[in-house]
Amino acid sequence: MTDEERQATSFPLQAYAFEASPKRPERIEAFRRYLPYGAANRTLVVEEDGEALATASAIPMRQNLRGCVLPMAGISGVASHPLARRRGHVRALLHRLLDEMRDEGHRLSALYPFRASFYEHFGYVGLPMSRTVAFSPAGLAPLLRAELPGKLGWERIGTGYADHRAFTERCLAERHGFALFPEVRAVSLRDDDARWLVTARRDGTTVGVLTYTIDDYGGELTADDLLVTDPYARALLLQFLGRHVDQVERVRLRVPPDELPELWLTDLDVHVEARLAQPGSSAPMARLLSLDALAGLPAGPGRVRVELTGDRWLGGSHLLDGTTGRLELVAGAAGGDAPAATLTAAGLSALAYGVLDPAEVDVRGLGRVPPDAAAELRRLFPRHLPHLHATF
Repeated sequence: MTDEERQATSFPLQAYAFEASPKRPERIEAFRRYLPYGAANRTLVVEEDGEALATASAIPMRQNLRGCVLPMAGISGVASHPLARRRGHVRALLHRLLDEMRDEGHRLSALYPFRASFYEHFGYVGLPMSRTVAFSPAGLAPLLRAELPGKLGWERIGTGYADHRAFTERCLAERHGFALFPEVRAVSLRDDDARWLVTARRDGTTVGVLTYTIDDYGGELTADDLLVTDPYARALLLQFLGRHVDQVERVRLRVPPDELPELWLTDLDVHVEARLAQPGSSAPMARLLSLDALAGLPAGPGRVRVELTGDRWLGGSHLLDGTTGRLELVAGAAGGDAPAATLTAAGLSALAYGVLDPAEVDVRGLGRVPPDAAAELRRLFPRHLPHLHATF
C-alpha cells in the first residue's frame, strides 16, 4: 500500500482494532498528518472484492544484539476486519511480510503482541518490559543537597532533537536489545514539539536525556524513558525532577528492565510496576530472522550442535562454536563430538537475546536441551537483559 492507499485501507482496520471507535474526524486528520512519517514502512493488505480485510506493517529499524547493530523489522499495526477474523489472513500477511523484510536484509524482528502465544508460533520470544516508576518529587529532597559532576540543559524537544537523537544513537551502539526508528519516523518527535527535554552533560558530552510533559499545576509530570550512561547522570536528572516539588504532586517515568529504583535513595516512597494485560498492555517480543544475525557475535567458549525445527525461516543442523570469542556457525553435520540440542526459532531467539536459560527453554517446550548441551549454550549465550526502548 502507498501512503495515500493506507488512508482508506489499513488505517480504518488499525483504528478499529487499537483505538476508541467509531473514529472522529479529528483522528482522521491526525492520521493524515502522520502519513509522511511512515514513508519507510512496508504495509500489506488483504483485500476481497475491493474491501480491506486485514493489514500488517513493517518498520525498517536497527537493533543491538549483544553489541552488534543489525537491521531489524519492527512489526506493527496487525489488524483484521471484525467479520474476517480467524480466517488465516494475519498468518498469510506475516509470512509474506517477514519473507520480504528478510530478503531485504533484516536479520531480526520485534513487535508488541496482541497475544504473546499467537506470535510464539511465529518464532518470537518475550523480552522484558520497561518499568513504570511513580513517586513524589518530595522524596528526592536528599539529592537537592548533592554536589554532582556535570550540568543540565533544558529546552523544548523541537530545538533539542539533534542532541537527543545523537544520544539515542549512542545507546543503540552500546546497549543490548536497544532499537531505533528510521530518521524519517523519528523526526515526528521534533515536529510535534510536544515535550520538554532535559539533558545531562559532563565535560561537554551528553550522558543522559529525559523527555517529559506536565499535565497541570499540582498534577503529574509524565516522562518517557530515563536514558543515562551512569549513576551520576541519573542523579542529575532525578535532582532536576526533585526541583518540581512545589509544582507537581507526582512524577511518573519509564526505566529500563535492569534499573532498580528501590535502591536510588534511602526512604524513597516509590511504586515500580510492569503490568501485563490482554488486551491492553504487552511485553515486547523478538526473534532472529536469519542465522546470519549470530555470525561474529561476542560469545563464550562453548561448542554445541543445534537442530532447528518447525520454522519457516530458521532450520537445519548447525555447529555453534564460540571458542575464538566470536560465534562461528558451520552448517551440516560438522562437530559430531559436540553436545547436541534441538531448538525452535523461539528457543534459539531466547538464547540469543539472553532472556531464558537453556533449562528454561527446555521447560517451556521451546526445544529439547540435554544437560551437557545446556552447559555449552550457557557459555555461548550468557544471560543478558535487553532493553528495546522503541515502542510501536
